[in-house]
Amino acid sequence: MKPRRALIGPGLLAAAYMVGATLVALRSINLEFVFYALVMLVLIGTVWWLDARVRLSTLSLWCLSIWGLAHMMGGTVPIPAHLAEPGEQQVLYSLRLGAWAPKYDQVVHAFGFFTTTLVAWRALNAAVGGVRREDGTVTGGVTPGRSLPPTFGPIFAAMMVSMGLSAMNEIIEFVATLVFTETNVGGYVNTGWDLVSNLTGCVIAGVLIRITTARAHRPSSGPESGRATASR
Repeated sequence: MKPRRALIGPGLLAAAYMVGATLVALRSINLEFVFYALVMLVLIGTVWWLDARVRLSTLSLWCLSIWGLAHMMGGTVPIPAHLAEPGEQQVLYSLRLGAWAPKYDQVVHAFGFFTTTLVAWRALNAAVGGVRREDGTVTGGVTPGRSLPPTFGPIFAAMMVSMGLSAMNEIIEFVATLVFTETNVGGYVNTGWDLVSNLTGCVIAGVLIRITTARAHRPSSGPESGRATASR
């Protein structure tokens, strides 16, 4: 199947960092990140499959690819000991620039689930209104051609889909702690902050969806609308 043009740039970026990060992980015998690289391959295939069905936005595709880059760099790029969180591995994921600042790990979590909220919003819209193809036809959907209103209910649903995916992410990290004797996953407090970061990203995405799509659902105020109002 020929890839959409929107997939090419993000796909090439993902291919480049996957090869580079995997080679670095193998050279340093970082089996934990070899495991995560395999998970990433499954996720990349899932994005390809999903895009074929819902036509993800160019913004979402680039955000997904950049999220993957941030993740793979997090476990393979070394940092000085004084910048790492005490007791954690000296890699980018442990970076904290000050006691007041979030860890690199938490920023990546927030960005990642900001992105999956945008993806969930697109998927929910496709389930309701279908997908417009290159030839202009609309396929699928319960009510073809309709889009979800950017109100609390639909946006909250997209956020909850994203939070469900964030829980799956924590399960994958938990599996890593069972498989490998040494990981950089952290304990219960780390998991809690991960979830808080995930929710923060979801909320920011929800606000963005509300702001950017509300105008498309705003009633027209042109002459025709004025005449219709006057005739009531």
